[in-house]
Amino acid sequence: MIAIIDYKTGNLRSVMNALNRLNAEFVLTADPEEIKRADRVILPGVGNAAEAMHNLEESGLIPVILSLRKPVLGICVGMQIMCRHSDEGDVKCLGIFDAFVKKFEPSGELKVPHTGWNRIANLESKLFKGLDAGAFVYYVHSYYAGLCSDTIATTRQGILYSAALKYENFYGVQFHPEKSGETGERILKNFLEL
Repeated sequence: MIAIIDYKTGNLRSVMNALNRLNAEFVLTADPEEIKRADRVILPGVGNAAEAMHNLEESGLIPVILSLRKPVLGICVGMQIMCRHSDEGDVKCLGIFDAFVKKFEPSGELKVPHTGWNRIANLESKLFKGLDAGAFVYYVHSYYAGLCSDTIATTRQGILYSAALKYENFYGVQFHPEKSGETGERILKNFLEL
């Protein structure tokens, strides 16, 4: 059973649809006991990092998430709030990944937000089993996690940044696997098989 943490952020429906396509059993929940009982946990997110952290704090789920020893996948803002700090709202985050989240600075042809398809490279995890460097994934974001010791994939959008992060049982992807076609489906399937 997969627990999708419901902390009042966007993209829940698209994550649920992607799991339905994989015939995966899941529950959308903010219940600490359901989250603890799950085999895997997904922390989705679209929106503002400061608001996401506020919602997690209000729900009392921060210590629950930090205590998990099963595979956990953060998506987009879900990944960003697993970092140390986000400039989006100048907020202290969960501190799982040794990364800091900064805003893209528009320059020349670099448009913000970074929206659309881009390649991932430097794939260093079982999360990317069966994928070749250069696979395309779908992004929608204005903030990014810098490179760090937890980086397991990169993308270039003006600068090189962390497309994915991993620390122990925690994984995070900046892109949206649920919107990334066959590549994203493969990543979600790999997560379910970790």
